[in-house]
Amino acid sequence: MASSSDAVPEKKEEGVTPAFMKNETPTPVFGKKKEDEETTAEGAEDSEEATGTGEEDTGAAFAPIVQLTEQQVSSGEEDETTLFEVKAKLYRFDKERTEWKERGVGQVKLLQHKQNDRIRVLMRQNRTLKICANFVVLPGMALQEHAGSEKSWVWHAADFADGELKDELFAIRFGSVENAQNFKNAFEDATERMGKLLGVGPSEEENEAADEAAEALGGLKVKDEKSASEETPEKAEDKKGVDSKDKEDQ
Repeated sequence: MASSSDAVPEKKEEGVTPAFMKNETPTPVFGKKKEDEETTAEGAEDSEEATGTGEEDTGAAFAPIVQLTEQQVSSGEEDETTLFEVKAKLYRFDKERTEWKERGVGQVKLLQHKQNDRIRVLMRQNRTLKICANFVVLPGMALQEHAGSEKSWVWHAADFADGELKDELFAIRFGSVENAQNFKNAFEDATERMGKLLGVGPSEEENEAADEAAEALGGLKVKDEKSASEETPEKAEDKKGVDSKDKEDQ
C-alpha cells in the first residue's frame, strides 16, 4: 500500500482570463498609437541610413517642357476713346420664340475711334467678357421706352456681336432712372455726331417739304418776271403813238 508521502499532489489549474477581460488598448482606426508611430519613424530613418535610400539633394534644375512667352491680349479698344460707360442688363428679342432673352450683365460703352471718329456701342459680360452687343451708331437710331419703364429702352441695330451682321431688337435696363437718362442723352448725342460725320442731311420728309417750298418760290419768281415783261395791247398801242409823236417833233 502506497504511503501518503508518495501521493502525487494535485495540479492546480490556473484560471484563464477571458479575452474580453484583458486590459488592452484598441488600435486607432485611422492610425497607430503615438509611441508606435515614433518607433516606426525612427526605424524607418535607421533603415534609410543603412540602405542609403534617403532623399539626396542633387542640385539638378528641371526646366519646363514647353516654354510659354508672355503675350499681350488686344481688346480692340486701344484706338478708341470712351465717351460714356455704365452698368446695365441687355436683352435681345428672339423672333422665332417671340420672347426676350437675356444676353448678359456688364458695362455698356460708347466708344469713338481716334482716327475716323466713328462711334460704336460695345457691351461685354462682367465675368466672361463675352461680347453682348457691338454695333455702329447710325443717324436715325432712336431709343424708346420699354413697357412704360423709365429705366429701360428698346431700339433696332445691325449688331456684329456674333461675328456676322444681324438685325437685332435690343432692350436695355439700368439700375436707376438717372443712369437710363444719361445713357439716352449720350446715345442721342452720338447719333448727331455720326450724322455730321457721314454728311447725312435731313430726313426724306424734310427734303420733300424743302423741295416744295423751293418750287413755290421759283414759281413766284418766274411769275414776277413774266408780269414785268408782259404788256397789254392797249399799252402797246399807246407806246407806239408816243414814239411816232416824238419822231415828228424831231
